[in-house]
Amino acid sequence: MRTVTAQSLIAAVRDLCIRVNHEMGADMRAALERARGQEESEAGRAVLDRLLENAAVAREQLFPICQDTGTACVFVDLGQDVHVEGGDLEEAINEGVRRGYREGYLRASIVRGPLDRVNTGDNAPAVVYTRIVPGDRVRLSVLAKGAGCDNMSRLAMLTPADGREGVLRFVVTAVAEAGPNPSPPLLVGVGLGGTFERAALLSKRALLRPVGEPSPDPSLAELEAELLRRINDLGIGPAGFGGRVTALAVHVESHPTHIASLPVAVNLDCHSHRAGQVVL
Repeated sequence: MRTVTAQSLIAAVRDLCIRVNHEMGADMRAALERARGQEESEAGRAVLDRLLENAAVAREQLFPICQDTGTACVFVDLGQDVHVEGGDLEEAINEGVRRGYREGYLRASIVRGPLDRVNTGDNAPAVVYTRIVPGDRVRLSVLAKGAGCDNMSRLAMLTPADGREGVLRFVVTAVAEAGPNPSPPLLVGVGLGGTFERAALLSKRALLRPVGEPSPDPSLAELEAELLRRINDLGIGPAGFGGRVTALAVHVESHPTHIASLPVAVNLDCHSHRAGQVVL
């Protein structure tokens, strides 16, 4: 049994919240640079130039990449041989979010209830997803998820008769109907299978994969490539101004499902894509 202190969790989450909001990951920067070389639209290339410039200014001068600093979505892979000492796991994560958003001068966007709309003032509580995994380490992944892209999430309970073509049609239609609202070029997360709620979680977890890294499952990698081609054929383009690059990548995660079910969920991430992780 290995011990991890609540204080170390607080510090790690705090640092991740500040880092992902100020420093775009190397994988996302590389994806935007590739897109700049592929984009045929002059307006689209100009948008990509500004996005790359914005990311550089944010990194060098410690400005947030985007004014919407997002919901703090925290994915915890907790080793079964880890004992958290000195505090509650989820409260430690929330305290890390509070400190990160206050000390990083990041916008507080969370309201205490969906109807009373009273701001909590510190961007807590986080949305925490915990799973027990083998080992004696804790992997913390933070996804700062803006509302513009998250509001475009879609989920459908398709039937097995809809098949692969039904999945393709649903995902592409979701992106088409979103249009410029989720701030393209996008990272498209797709959850396939499981149950109603598992598909949604898979679609968001898919966004944690390095941008453009194909699924290790050849059939899913082929599905990702076809989805990316169809989405970019929509012509929405960077910032919705038209062009070839509407999405930078499509990541599909799947799970076994019931013989009568075919759940599929779509979760979009914007051109800021703020994600990072650390292992304790």
